[in-house]
Amino acid sequence: MNILICGSSGFVGNELRTYFQAKGNNVLGLRVREGTTIENISKQVEGVDILINLAGVSIFSRWTQSYKKSLYNSRIDTTKKLVKAISLCHNKPRMFISTSAVGIYKNEEYSDENSGYGTSYLSKICKDWEDEAFKTNIPTTIFRFGVVLGKNGGMLQKMWLPFFLGLGGIIGSGKQSLSWIHIYDLCKAYEHIIENDLEGVYNLCSPLPTSNQELTKTLAGLMKRPSVFPVPAFMIRLIFSEGASFILEGQRVRPKHLLAKGFKFKYTSIQDALKSFI
Repeated sequence: MNILICGSSGFVGNELRTYFQAKGNNVLGLRVREGTTIENISKQVEGVDILINLAGVSIFSRWTQSYKKSLYNSRIDTTKKLVKAISLCHNKPRMFISTSAVGIYKNEEYSDENSGYGTSYLSKICKDWEDEAFKTNIPTTIFRFGVVLGKNGGMLQKMWLPFFLGLGGIIGSGKQSLSWIHIYDLCKAYEHIIENDLEGVYNLCSPLPTSNQELTKTLAGLMKRPSVFPVPAFMIRLIFSEGASFILEGQRVRPKHLLAKGFKFKYTSIQDALKSFI
């Protein structure tokens, strides 16, 4: 099977590439830059079996007005180009798998794929991102990511050194919910969707959300380090500006559609997930 990943150089892209290559698939990367033409993209998409879209700058940065534009454009504009490129292909991909996030939902409500959307800027990005992906004329699937946990990147990698040094602590109140997914289960979910030709929207997160406090206590305990240095909410707001809401609030999300389609999670509890990395 030929798999093309847009955004293959990131944490999730690298993990998916390694996972599917180990299964004997041919996996290539696609980089869509500002000046990349639709025709050039179409040539690379032509004839592949699966096109995966992971493109987008990190949300873990200070949300200035210019960065908010980058957050939006890196996702929506890239997806527009991919959809147009697909339309030009004679031998179109069998499936297009695009990305979104659980940030599309209202904060701190228990949500599934049928729940209402929030009103935050991140919600708007996710809604517009999904709308563009569904404009394609081939079978399309969208994964709404929770926080992806893995040792080679993402949030856990950023937490590792402070916790190792005994400087870890809860963020804000620590009560905010965290919907998360182990990187192994993420890769298995992609495989499950592809093998079963499943279309539609799927929350990609464990059935058991955690809280920032539980994550902090569990990680510190497994690393045998203290966690006595809380990070006040005002400091997070100073660092991330409007983006702090993503960190200080949170979503409690259930992967209703994945479970209904027979997907079995290996890591459902945050304790088991974090143990696998220690």
